[in-house]
Amino acid sequence: MSDVEVEFYWRPGCFFCSALRPQLLESGFSLKELNIWEDPGAAERVREVANGNETVPTVIVGTTALVNPSIEQVHAAVRAESAA
Repeated sequence: MSDVEVEFYWRPGCFFCSALRPQLLESGFSLKELNIWEDPGAAERVREVANGNETVPTVIVGTTALVNPSIEQVHAAVRAESAA
């Protein structure tokens, strides 16, 4: 769909992460998956964009951070980043 990288922050056992991940994969995005329980830097990045919380799923597209987004919100962010 686009060469824009989509960063997908998740953790094991997260229901919403498990629901969003297949939709992201099906969308054909260039997807970078980061487990916040295994990657302290990823956990810090999520806290930076989620008001100090480790709320997942968090998706970052360019300069846009989305906390627990719908797939439609991710598509919109990718379109906006592609147009920039």
